[in-house]
Amino acid sequence: MRVLVVTAVPVERNAVTRAFGGAEEHVALPGAELHRRGAFDVLAGGAGPAAAAAATAFALASGASASGASASAPYGLVVSAGIGGAFTPVTPLGSLVVADGIVAADLGAETADGFLPVTALGFGRDRFTPPPALVRAVAAATGAAAGPVLTVSTVTGSAERAGALLAAHPGALAEAMEGFGVAEAAARADVPVLEVRAVSNAVGPRDRDAWRIGDALAALTDAFGKAAPVLQGWNSHEDLEG
Repeated sequence: MRVLVVTAVPVERNAVTRAFGGAEEHVALPGAELHRRGAFDVLAGGAGPAAAAAATAFALASGASASGASASAPYGLVVSAGIGGAFTPVTPLGSLVVADGIVAADLGAETADGFLPVTALGFGRDRFTPPPALVRAVAAATGAAAGPVLTVSTVTGSAERAGALLAAHPGALAEAMEGFGVAEAAARADVPVLEVRAVSNAVGPRDRDAWRIGDALAALTDAFGKAAPVLQGWNSHEDLEG
């Protein structure tokens, strides 16, 4: 099965591709470039949900074969991956998170009574649920914690905002900026989606001296090395069967 992995920036893409053996091939897409190793195509799609959705949609539409579009070998899975902030101490720095829910945490409207998600306004959706059996298998293979990962357009920078997010989304483990955009594109192409994050910092006040980006990138490489057989061998029927 072919797997498309979408990161925000090249350093995350490179951390993922380091996990896979074999020669690397580069495939040009409109405005981007895939790095292909075996069954895995890894794309740095840009920061934020809009860029992530656009890049994912282009890759899915093209089929991204070495010679151009390929209807004979479509992707069977899309993975949003990278580093992110976590609601510690549940998910400490350097740990891994696999999303059992990909949640648009700030998509909606501010009102006099507080924030209303887009679903409360009567349209759209604010959550995607990755295949449960796949989430369990990846968590078991990598030692990741499984729980909701929030997609935000503005990274949290205060304890008050971190507390508000947790109050609105109890049990949330991490926040990042691309997962929901990747999931929107995958859903429109009817392809299952997963999100994997390595923790580089705590959600809350921005203390750059406390960030562990190098450790998180190393954890991301290790995670995909362990998860590669699970991702490539996963069959959607596993989730249909429970």
